[in-house]
Amino acid sequence: MAFPHLQQPSFLLASLKADSVNKPFAQRCQDLVKVIEDFPAKELHAIFPWLVESIFGSLDGVLVGWNLRCLQGRVNPVEYSIAMEFLDPSGPMMKLVYKLQAEDYNFDFPVSCLPGPVKASIQENVLPDSPLYHNKVQFPATGGIGLNLALNPFEYYMFFFALSLISQKPMPMSLHVRTSDCAYFILVDRYLSWFLPTEGSVPPPLSSSPGGSSPSPAPRTPAMPFSSYGLHTSLLKRHISHQTSVNADPASHEIWRSETLLQVFVEMWLHHYSLEMYQKMQSPHAKESFTPTEEHVLVVRLLLKHLHAFANSLKPDQASPSTHSHATSPLEEFKRAAVPRFVQQKLYVFLQHCFGHWPLDASFRAVLEMWLSYLQPWRYAPEKQAQSSDAQPRSVSEKWAPFIQENLLMYTKLFVSFLNRALRTDLVSPKNALMVFRVAKVFAQPNLTEMIQKGEQLFLEPELIIPHRQHRHFTITSSFLSPWPPVVTDASFKVKSHVYSLEGQDCKYTPMFGPEVRTLVLRLAQLITQAKQTAKSISDQCVESPARRSFLSWLGFGTTDPNSCYPCNDLDEMGQDSVRKTDEYLEKALEYLRQIFRLSEAQLAQLTLALGNARDENGKQQLPDCIVGEEGLILTPLGRYQIINGLRRFEIEYQGDLELQPIRSYEITSLVRALFRLSSAINRRFAGQMAALCSRNDFLGSFCRYHLTEPALSNRHLLSPVGRRQVTSPARGPRLSLRFLGSYRTLLLLLMAFFVASLFCIGPLSCSLLLVLGYLLYAIAMTLLTERGKLHQL
Repeated sequence: MAFPHLQQPSFLLASLKADSVNKPFAQRCQDLVKVIEDFPAKELHAIFPWLVESIFGSLDGVLVGWNLRCLQGRVNPVEYSIAMEFLDPSGPMMKLVYKLQAEDYNFDFPVSCLPGPVKASIQENVLPDSPLYHNKVQFPATGGIGLNLALNPFEYYMFFFALSLISQKPMPMSLHVRTSDCAYFILVDRYLSWFLPTEGSVPPPLSSSPGGSSPSPAPRTPAMPFSSYGLHTSLLKRHISHQTSVNADPASHEIWRSETLLQVFVEMWLHHYSLEMYQKMQSPHAKESFTPTEEHVLVVRLLLKHLHAFANSLKPDQASPSTHSHATSPLEEFKRAAVPRFVQQKLYVFLQHCFGHWPLDASFRAVLEMWLSYLQPWRYAPEKQAQSSDAQPRSVSEKWAPFIQENLLMYTKLFVSFLNRALRTDLVSPKNALMVFRVAKVFAQPNLTEMIQKGEQLFLEPELIIPHRQHRHFTITSSFLSPWPPVVTDASFKVKSHVYSLEGQDCKYTPMFGPEVRTLVLRLAQLITQAKQTAKSISDQCVESPARRSFLSWLGFGTTDPNSCYPCNDLDEMGQDSVRKTDEYLEKALEYLRQIFRLSEAQLAQLTLALGNARDENGKQQLPDCIVGEEGLILTPLGRYQIINGLRRFEIEYQGDLELQPIRSYEITSLVRALFRLSSAINRRFAGQMAALCSRNDFLGSFCRYHLTEPALSNRHLLSPVGRRQVTSPARGPRLSLRFLGSYRTLLLLLMAFFVASLFCIGPLSCSLLLVLGYLLYAIAMTLLTERGKLHQL
């Protein structure tokens, strides 16, 4: 595509917009590459916002852009390779960003599209704590309406890239897309590897000019002072206390892109729930409408894994803050501060919200693995020990004790939150059993429990003066990292500061190894033991040939009651292999819990017996655990668990008119309805005669009562098992029921009878007479037995 060099920016933009509709994707990208190379920054400035939006979609989710979240190499290999090459950290799009960055261009980003707490803070004229927003808020002259951030090109690009993960509509359930194969996920990984390198330094920006690379362009201070916008007093004061010149430290230019990338990802992906509201409610921000998706959580996990690798890539002589010196490079400083300063607080609140609000289903596995990845930074350390020959888990080194202590709540309070979730889930499900196993296995790593206990002891140890809660605002300079606050040598003070900064000074801490949590663990051990027994019983019940059971029920030799067996779960879908996995996961999880909390065999045996797993003297399953209230039975949490897992159930009987009960699967719908209309007509026509016959005291009266009345009507009970007593339902007169003729079973038996008769040369008419005669003899015998039974009852 050839553009005249004197073409105006408006014509360039219009031309590109027209091409985006008329030209194929590959041709459009080729044209864009040529435009980026040939045109100066002054003309590219006009197309940059449109280009970013056309790639990542609009912030309101209406335009999907290139739909990177669904673009996969194995499905669309050509488009995938073109898009990845264009958006690569060393690709044409990033060259455009650096080209504009060098010319000091700014772009307006609407505050209304920021995460909820940030947006609310800025709209209330309070500057957010993150350095990302300092010197960027622009207030219009009219005030309060249309607030914007003035972002440099790199920030603008990364804001759109990060927000496209959550601003776009969730992918439809029918579209089975593996997140790790999508272009967006892989781009996140590439950006992290490029700007947060584990080896070497951040590569300098590539220049689009033939001369090679240019000096790293750094963000510059806005020309107009902040005070000229008529800021609120609190905002002005907080701004002045943090504001410095971005160009004060030349060494900071080396990592400003790394800092910006990390802060943008953390703010856009994690800062959706305010810490202040969480501390007030002791639960995540319930009024926030934002709900993370599984895809969102998987991307955050990728970020956390890379951050651990990034932080662990410090040289041994620089890994400890005690070895800090002014000779350390800004990148090494950033590696040490990245997780505790920028990630920890927002991740904690984000995880608390997920643990408290995520549905109780298998999709929670994504949240669980994100949490476990953060808890195990040693998995991403360069010095990985080889597994021993006996496959024993590696012991967690003492070098990780400071990390565990400074993240104590991540281990202890979130573990308690997981226990509360596990007590409400169906542990018979292999997917839920796997999650319990995963958590127990991680916490059972040798030496980890001891270090968590040591952290709790440091927090709970008494002191004369309780340290004040650390203020969450840090001294901000050009690189947001120096000067460092004084090194705190008191381990107890650091643990207390961590807890108080997240939970508040007056928080009530529940020790992970205290009696309250131990009680929860014992309850979980109970349910694990019972879930193992339930999995086996469900397997024994459901492994019997379903076809044989349904066939017998069809013939009338099996039960036709839909409530006669326990509702099955995903064990049915996966078969015996699923039962084996469930039993294996639960067995190992129970063993790990015993190791973590030092449970004895005697305790577990006693709790298993106390769970009430026995059957009553009649061989029937006991009722679910419940208490008697004013209006009847009230299920306890244990009773709800027993019903969910099919351990116990209430005996539910149909209490209505048997003629009007729902049509069963073994009945012919149209035939049942036709027979009902026929029998209703007969009953209306001969109601008086049938009543007279049934009122007789001789054998004919008994014979008619046996056929025309409902023998079970007087034996029905109330639905509530409390104080069982017979139902006083209005008496129904004698009536004829032909519904049995609408059953597949009855028709099949008749066909079999006619077939067998034909083998003996008996015609249909003769066979029908024999069947009627045989039924009369059967009815006479049943009538005599029924009357004799009534005499014995008298």
